[in-house]
Amino acid sequence: MRVEHDRENDVAYVYLVEEIAPGEAKTQILVEDPELRGEVILDLDEHGRLLGIEVIGASAVLSPETLTGSEEEGTPYEG
Repeated sequence: MRVEHDRENDVAYVYLVEEIAPGEAKTQILVEDPELRGEVILDLDEHGRLLGIEVIGASAVLSPETLTGSEEEGTPYEG
């Protein structure tokens, strides 16, 4: 697992696979819940397998440890 964090826009992407090829994510599912303090979008391939998770408002949804270990910080998060 790898996390990338764009601090300027507070958006993170959690890769659940090594790489996602252009066009590989065929379905996006928006996860909505009043308890969630941001937006979460699940990316799935053509077989319905989860490839990655986009988190908008990442600093409110993900732990500081996850974001500190993100690639933008210089060290990939390995969880």
